[in-house]
Amino acid sequence: MVAELNPEELLNFGERAIDISMKKGAQEAEAFLSRIFTTAVNIERGQIVGGIKRIDQGLGVRAIHKKAVGFSYTNILTDKTVEEAATKAFKSAKASKPDKNWKGLPNAKKFSETKNTYDRRLVSVSHDELVETASTMLNTVENYDKRVLSVGGGVGTAVSSSAVVNSHGVEICDHGTSIECSVETIAREGNDVTPACFELDLKRTYDIDPEWVGREAARQAISCLKAKKIESGTSSVVFTQLALGALLHYTLINAVKANYVQRERSALKGKIGKKVASNLVTINDNGLLEGGLQTRKFDGEGVPTQKTLVIENGILKSYLYDNYTARKVGVESTGNAFRGGLASYASTPVLEATNFTFTQGNKPPEHLINEMDDGLIVYSVQGAHSSNPESGEFSIVATPAWKIEKGSVTHAVKVMLLAGTIFEVLENVSALGSNTRKIGQLVAPWIQVENVKVIGG
Repeated sequence: MVAELNPEELLNFGERAIDISMKKGAQEAEAFLSRIFTTAVNIERGQIVGGIKRIDQGLGVRAIHKKAVGFSYTNILTDKTVEEAATKAFKSAKASKPDKNWKGLPNAKKFSETKNTYDRRLVSVSHDELVETASTMLNTVENYDKRVLSVGGGVGTAVSSSAVVNSHGVEICDHGTSIECSVETIAREGNDVTPACFELDLKRTYDIDPEWVGREAARQAISCLKAKKIESGTSSVVFTQLALGALLHYTLINAVKANYVQRERSALKGKIGKKVASNLVTINDNGLLEGGLQTRKFDGEGVPTQKTLVIENGILKSYLYDNYTARKVGVESTGNAFRGGLASYASTPVLEATNFTFTQGNKPPEHLINEMDDGLIVYSVQGAHSSNPESGEFSIVATPAWKIEKGSVTHAVKVMLLAGTIFEVLENVSALGSNTRKIGQLVAPWIQVENVKVIGG
């Protein structure tokens, strides 16, 4: 059990940091603060192995002096350490080169409320409850089939609070919760050992389903036995959310970020108003999505988050901006400054998507399979990080994946490569499922794509 978070304490430390920076001679100053309590139990080789509790808190200060930006942080919140961090940030600014594109920190604006991002029940979840959840998941795997082994995973909760204070009147605090259960499985039959199969359930509120996670991970592993090689060529492919999310993160999502566009590292530069995808594709980046895994009232600079239409019926409508990239070209920030990780205060903000949301289709997922005469369904990919955001090119390992023949999933396929560009994928989207899921920053259903290049193993 953790104590309820105290937002006023964070705001007071932030105000102190701003006051000190400005008295030292900064023209502008910003303080970002976070506090996070995490509790987890881990799974290794079919066993629950202890528990971990962690409390991390800190403050990051940006001070601006003659268009030069300095930064410093501390992971200890006392009056003394806050003063030291604010002083170091100002000294760093004085020693840094001016940035001619710097046009100021954000001004204060009105914030919208978020829904289903904080569940008080998660504040009081005990270690024993997490162990029980992990045991339920493990038992489900074991009871599904004796050939399946749980090789990794765990159950964990996070209770967090963050705040932004700056010298232009921004003073805002927010808090959130999350709980996750996940398991990685393999199946073994004689000398046949499957690739790892993974499933998870991650929510902002206390309503995860460990039995479903265990059952689905076990089902995937068993169905991966007796995999067959596949011939090279082109194929219809159904991408599930895990596979699609990994692919998009390093291609399309980077391509619509304004910093990539402004540095001429995006193939979508100059494409606003032009067709870049199938008519079926409509995408919003929605920082206010109810229960969204990346939903917050404000971004990492204290700018209100919002719903931004990125692609509408295949037409590119907008890029994603933080305060710096927006002011550089005279537009409004879309609230996409991000501070991530457990120690989010330890670095300056970066530009990132929030809840990157595909409009849901009307086909149940089983219909996508039943209506396909010949194709593949891909549950996960590896190597997406090596994709090229400038061109959208990718070459990824698809595993686990299964063959679809005459409307049925017939067998698993051995390791294969999928290659092409993300823009070819988007242009060839032929159907969207009705089974929308939140996975990381992606919110999407299963997506069917035609003419994907397949390289058999």
